[in-house]
Amino acid sequence: MTKQLRICFVRRGYSQSGGAEAYLKRLAHGIVEAGYDAQLVTTEAWPRDDWPFGAIRRLQSGSVMEFARNLEKIRPQLRCNVLMSLERAWSCDVYRAGDGVHRAWLARRRKFELPLERFVRGLNPKHRAILRLEEALLANRGAGRVIVNSQMVKAEIVELYGYPADKIDLVRNGVPLGQFRFDPKLREESRDQLKVERDEFALLFAGSGWERKGLRFAIAAMALCDNRKLRLLVAGRGNQRYYKSKHVQFLGEVPDPVRVYSAADVFILPTIYDPFSNACLEALACGLPVITTRSNGFSEIIENGVHGSTVDLANNVTGLRDAIQFWSDPARRADARSINTQRAAQFDISVNVARTLEILAQAAASAVSTSGKI
Repeated sequence: MTKQLRICFVRRGYSQSGGAEAYLKRLAHGIVEAGYDAQLVTTEAWPRDDWPFGAIRRLQSGSVMEFARNLEKIRPQLRCNVLMSLERAWSCDVYRAGDGVHRAWLARRRKFELPLERFVRGLNPKHRAILRLEEALLANRGAGRVIVNSQMVKAEIVELYGYPADKIDLVRNGVPLGQFRFDPKLREESRDQLKVERDEFALLFAGSGWERKGLRFAIAAMALCDNRKLRLLVAGRGNQRYYKSKHVQFLGEVPDPVRVYSAADVFILPTIYDPFSNACLEALACGLPVITTRSNGFSEIIENGVHGSTVDLANNVTGLRDAIQFWSDPARRADARSINTQRAAQFDISVNVARTLEILAQAAASAVSTSGKI
């Protein structure tokens, strides 16, 4: 059965710096290396040269709901044993909840919004569509199995939708450790390129969706430090007009993130909600202490004060400031570097690929036993 395994992945959106896109490409690479077929159902947004793993099928997608409906229409035509969706859809064999639980995210977001903002968001049809599809997958069992990357997301799915816990598989994110590692020479080159002085303390924030990932809280915490030698590097896509500070350097979308990890001293992501930040794991693999929140599933794999620092809430600016000051000690960061790389070594992408393949093969076998054919 597994020798014939043909996997069809579904991902609607595309961002050059997106964690989901980076993960999917790493997974597809491992699956193709293992000798299996990897197809992609997406939209025109995904560049052809960024999917060298197999066939691409593009759907019209004026909205989240239109994409889901078109996927449902063409599903019988797809030549695959198992459909794995990284998007909320009406149905699939395996759903990877890499974007977390939208219902949980909205609940957390309300705590940081003004009443008018909550009212306007409630009128947004996009959120209603996502919630409807999420309910179809989880509450109505449209997903045969679910893969999560943190215990936080698993608990949310069970609590909010009553999905059976025994059909939810925890598979942590993985990174190619050969690519993400500390290199002293690259550090010097990268800091020179970014014009970071030797005595400057460089914080790095990376990712798109700056509101959700808490960039404003990182900037506020940095301001509380009152340290002229402190600089915040921001990699990713966002509206810079809302995040002005003379100590912030915006880098845009970075094609080679290892270079900016190398230039940084500490990684900071005070996210309001993140199922499991890929960027945090990449930074950990490069030896950086990671400052984040308990609303980031990544926090489940690190020890506070050892691999980085964890605060309870994104808007705990004082706690973030204290964490920045704690890791401003060069000797402490040097001690953490080897500890962090050892911790990250447990999350090589090969481990993720092997476990995900097991789940996909089981889902394919289940579909055969149900339908009586491949």
